[in-house]
Amino acid sequence: MTTPLRLGIAGLGTVGTGVVKIVQRRAGLLTARTGRPVEISAVSARTRDKDRGVRLQHYAWEDDPVALAQRDDVDVLVELMGGSDGPAKAATEAAIAAGKDVVTANKAMLALHGQDLAEAAEAAGAALRFEAAVAGGIPVVKALTEGLAGNEVERVMGVMNGTCNYILTRMEHGGLAYEDVFEEANALGYLEADPTLDVGGIDAAHKLALLAAIAFGTRVDFHAVELEGIERIEIADIEQARDMGFRIKLLGVAQMTGRGLEQRMAPCLVPADSALGQLEGGTNMVVLEGDAAGQIVLRGAGAGEGPTASAVMSDVLDIARGIRVSTFGQPASSLAAPTPAKTAAPAQFYLRMELQDKPGALARVAAALGEAGVSIDRMRQYRHTRATAPVLIVTHKCPREALDKALTGMAATGVVEGQPVAIRIEEV
Repeated sequence: MTTPLRLGIAGLGTVGTGVVKIVQRRAGLLTARTGRPVEISAVSARTRDKDRGVRLQHYAWEDDPVALAQRDDVDVLVELMGGSDGPAKAATEAAIAAGKDVVTANKAMLALHGQDLAEAAEAAGAALRFEAAVAGGIPVVKALTEGLAGNEVERVMGVMNGTCNYILTRMEHGGLAYEDVFEEANALGYLEADPTLDVGGIDAAHKLALLAAIAFGTRVDFHAVELEGIERIEIADIEQARDMGFRIKLLGVAQMTGRGLEQRMAPCLVPADSALGQLEGGTNMVVLEGDAAGQIVLRGAGAGEGPTASAVMSDVLDIARGIRVSTFGQPASSLAAPTPAKTAAPAQFYLRMELQDKPGALARVAAALGEAGVSIDRMRQYRHTRATAPVLIVTHKCPREALDKALTGMAATGVVEGQPVAIRIEEV
């Protein structure tokens, strides 16, 4: 009989129990598709007696995930604990040191330690796979490492955090303030224990950094991602964007230019009739642009038990079939150290600010923009009942550097209250 592939699952939260369910319920299908049985030998989690809705009594239990990784009856460590360091990293390193393959959904760990772990895996002859770490059930890692392997990738972009997309679309459809939808999302369990990982864009930036490494053959450089969350977006921004034919999305964009690797994760205005503009709720979307294939759009559930467990199992089944692919699509030793570059491509920008309600205030703002070389495409001032007047400006295309200079000049005028909101209008 063909030797089974034996799994050790570290972490029995939502995704871990989802993996157990697939192995238990689809045993015949998995064997048919790989030519060998896929079994669970042992598991590990923080709490042994918790009712997880799956049968675990037939599996060995390890309180220590490192001990799980080192068991003789485990061929593949499935790391689903999360966390950039600590037990997740220790167990992953232990498995690799023992020559075992690793499948992980841990984007934070790979965004910070991916290069070292990939090099260690190569040296040990082990596979390190992470389809589930990026965009849940969307097979974007496989698309880049395999389906588009013959392309020179020109741009990667997408909506990669379902919680942020849920908040923004809920604000729009419900006419609700950010604070209200934030509390609603928290009550529904959509937010991480540290909400800034979601609304601050950090979770999505981890994913973008991993995709950029594969797309452009560079080492992961999470710290070079230009990062801005959605915390300052107000319902007024969403309504004004809609009036102009746009929607606001937390959009990740990575591209290689003559200046270096640009990576940014920030709110953007995108055309409402575009694929990204039509994205609703907690759904994710990744857009890949290759020189041969053109634009490829991948859309699907970005989180949740089923979609993420499905992505985990896609990696497990590849290992069962004997398919070996380098962690980032090419040998880790060949990945180039990236030259970080701030986005230089000119774009239109949406600006919202509060001006002191006194003569000449608007003229001073216009002068500050002009002195920085930023011209105004349209401007609108709204009725107000406060001591300040809300003003909306859309610029003509300009470099972000010029806009930043203009914002500094506007602050020096003394007529702008607080910090203006500046949002890039992205061509998608």
